[in-house]
Amino acid sequence: MSSEIGTIFLRHSTSKLEDMVRCVEACLQKLTNDQVWQRQADHENTIGNLILHLCGSTRQWIMHGVGANSDVRTRDQEFSAAGSLTGAELIGLFKKTIAEANDVLGHLPTQRLEERIRPQNRDVTILEAIYQVVGHVQQHTGQIILLTKQMTQQDLDLTTPRPR
Repeated sequence: MSSEIGTIFLRHSTSKLEDMVRCVEACLQKLTNDQVWQRQADHENTIGNLILHLCGSTRQWIMHGVGANSDVRTRDQEFSAAGSLTGAELIGLFKKTIAEANDVLGHLPTQRLEERIRPQNRDVTILEAIYQVVGHVQQHTGQIILLTKQMTQQDLDLTTPRPR
């Protein structure tokens, strides 16, 4: 892979993660703490659970897998938490996690993108791990946006610039 393509990929990946932070923050600013932890049925995740899950997964794949930091993830706790953090605390945690991930990616030499790592015991390249994280964050951000729209019954106006 060329260094230029690797640089474009890393810049685009960090930009996408920042876009998702902006969307999640906009959602949480419209919700009460009760709404952040609201679920309609036992099989559903709350917005709070989804944010904790994204933080845990991003940490495991990027900080641990790519950055070689200790794996401190406790996945079950991501889904069992119920009202333990406020919306403001969750957005702070999410922002901090994405900033740390983007710091790892910002210092990643492009020649490492083809290196193989084993997050979650999966044999993937670093490029694949980054792609996994960006897609995963976008997927759950979409769920957070939909849940927020349903709870607030509002258009969130997340498109910038807004087409008219």
